[in-house]
Amino acid sequence: MCATVIMTRSKTFQAYLPNCHRTYSCIHCRAHLANHDELISKSFQGSQGRAYLFNSVVNVGCGPAEERVLLTGLHAVADIYCENCKTTLGWKYEHAFESSQKYKEGKFIIELAHMIKDNGWD
Repeated sequence: MCATVIMTRSKTFQAYLPNCHRTYSCIHCRAHLANHDELISKSFQGSQGRAYLFNSVVNVGCGPAEERVLLTGLHAVADIYCENCKTTLGWKYEHAFESSQKYKEGKFIIELAHMIKDNGWD
């Protein structure tokens, strides 16, 4: 994805998703995080409640990967955070050790507690 820098009232976003798409944004600073078309599943559990699995995200940084035992087994995951306000949002699946969980590799979990719906959710 080609990243465009957009300046808006003291906020600098690395990527700004088009207004014509339903998007998810950081609840703390309103930086765009994901396009609704990138949503894979709403059936995930984060450390603070429900979470969504996305194929790709924007305006997100990654911490170092570490092994964690999650509800579905052992995974190597990296915490992800909002590039604008630095709030931890969820994690990225770097590696799944069980074959049934391989589909998660390279995908992102964002907890509902940290995102809101923007643009066209009437």
